[in-house]
Amino acid sequence: MKKVNIGGVPEHFNLAWYLTLKNGEYKEKGINLRWHDYYGGTGAMCKGLRSGDIDIAVILTEGIIKDIIDGNPSRIVQTFVQSPLIWGIHVAASSNFKTIDDIKGTRAAISRYGSGSHLMAYINAKNQDWDLDKDLNFEVIKNLDGAVKGLTEGDADYFMWEKFTTKPLVDDGTFRKIGNCPSPWPCFVIAVRNEFIENNVDDLTTILDIINQTTSEFKSIPSIDKTIANRYEQQLEDVQEWLSLTEWSQELIDKKTINNVQNQLFNLDIIPKKVDYKDLIHKV
Repeated sequence: MKKVNIGGVPEHFNLAWYLTLKNGEYKEKGINLRWHDYYGGTGAMCKGLRSGDIDIAVILTEGIIKDIIDGNPSRIVQTFVQSPLIWGIHVAASSNFKTIDDIKGTRAAISRYGSGSHLMAYINAKNQDWDLDKDLNFEVIKNLDGAVKGLTEGDADYFMWEKFTTKPLVDDGTFRKIGNCPSPWPCFVIAVRNEFIENNVDDLTTILDIINQTTSEFKSIPSIDKTIANRYEQQLEDVQEWLSLTEWSQELIDKKTINNVQNQLFNLDIIPKKVDYKDLIHKV
């Protein structure tokens, strides 16, 4: 049986992977797919792809595009979630900051450089017409637990993370949300190491076929909202709102979207150059 390692954030977006694994759908096809939770997010997964710890990553679009341009030997094989990610902008509940204007020039908590929390801080700064050199400062906190500690203890001032994941921390009075910043592109893609693509294309096709069947029917799974609420300890009404806003994809990310991401990252000096569409994607 072929062993395949896949990584993703332990969030509701990836429940479809859990369901297909629980049902043994990959093993039926001779594939031992092993899921690895990456609490450190996109930056940690980029490192995992580079080292070969994982073969596949369900990863933020902007993060993997940046890292492929920076030399990650992987390619995007598909969009996973078509809708934008809604990033909540959070401060400690006891913070004096009340608005997005108040955090200008303060310290953004980021999981690591090159992560979504890092890159989206630039997008937010651009949206607010801030000076990218003077008004952005970063404090590395590794993960969500690190953000709780960092903001609560005053080591950082604000933190951007997917708003539904952090909603329980807002509800319990740990964080206060002062705004939202949607990603200006589809949020998650599936990226695969080049070596794996070259040697295991049939297995990769099988894996994509299985997950795509589940995501195409995901919203019609009986009581899926209650399942998500229970598994991820979220309020049912929040899960229902999230489901209404979220659309999965079973298609390869298109050239126009790739160019949009590259243009914005290049204009923000996050990437040193723009590359051809074919250098970022692989059509399975």
